[in-house]
Amino acid sequence: MKRILVVGGGLIGIRHIQAVKQHPGCHLVGLADPDMSIRVDATRFASMDDVQDDVDGVIIATPTHLHAAHGMAAAARGWHMLIEKPVAGTVAEAQALARALEQAQVRSLVGHHRRYHQVLQHLKAKIAEGVIGRVINVSLLWAMRKPDAYFEQNWRTSGGSPVMINLVHDIDVLRFVIGEISEIAALRGASLRGTDRIESGAVALAFENGATGTISFADTAPSPWGFEAGIGENPNIGTTHQDMMWITGTRGAISFPSLTLWQGKDWGTPSERVEFDKPAQSCVPLDAQLDHFLGVMDGAAPLIDVADAARTLAVATRIEEALAKQNAGLPVQA
Repeated sequence: MKRILVVGGGLIGIRHIQAVKQHPGCHLVGLADPDMSIRVDATRFASMDDVQDDVDGVIIATPTHLHAAHGMAAAARGWHMLIEKPVAGTVAEAQALARALEQAQVRSLVGHHRRYHQVLQHLKAKIAEGVIGRVINVSLLWAMRKPDAYFEQNWRTSGGSPVMINLVHDIDVLRFVIGEISEIAALRGASLRGTDRIESGAVALAFENGATGTISFADTAPSPWGFEAGIGENPNIGTTHQDMMWITGTRGAISFPSLTLWQGKDWGTPSERVEFDKPAQSCVPLDAQLDHFLGVMDGAAPLIDVADAARTLAVATRIEEALAKQNAGLPVQA
């Protein structure tokens, strides 16, 4: 039985509390959050410093800019950790945390929960098997219209860029499925809500394995295309089951999440749709992530640790900086 402390009582923290309480292999030590008005069926602590109970692992679900400090504090106490994404507020903080974890011999997992979707793992496996040959390019689309209330009277009015809130997940998907990203270039779209906040744009990518790709994104455009809509993972986002990523290779192409596979020879012969076994989505990613975290505490290799997640954050940071430079009239190549 693993003794788990949750730190941070926001929306995702509450979901973690529920998952821990329902898991037969876990005991919930409690919730640490300075807002003592948060009511949960668990022991309350104002901070990690107040916790005197034995703890095997901690789930850190605090605001991103606090992740590194809270991770350092947990590492100092020898607590293995699951940290929500993005892993830290800056790349330097993420790298410093990774070094601290190594020195403390504390194991980590980062909450890029999309990696636990069986359909995404199946896509990664099929590409590795060579069903489309060598990967040539990938196109990814994320377009949603966030309600205006999402930005009213909070930090998102000026700082709610979809790059760090949303696109960081898609970047991690591309790293997971295609490979490491070596170069980026970005173009910024118009800001329509009366602020200078980044709202839309296009990103060109180069991968270390020679593939290239594009991401087109917007939080001002209602559409059926996006990971959450296609997978149906988020109860707050309408499900459409439409594809939002298309990958081509030397033997064919595949789209996601439908896993529609096409194979062909050359342009003189039409590509043919090929049927193959597809997984049933039989697990809730947060539950699968918690299962994995218990294994990581016992020495299993993490699906994504702090050092790995720092590389996802680094790509997202480069994109955000490139878009900000464009707004200032500076070159966008990064």
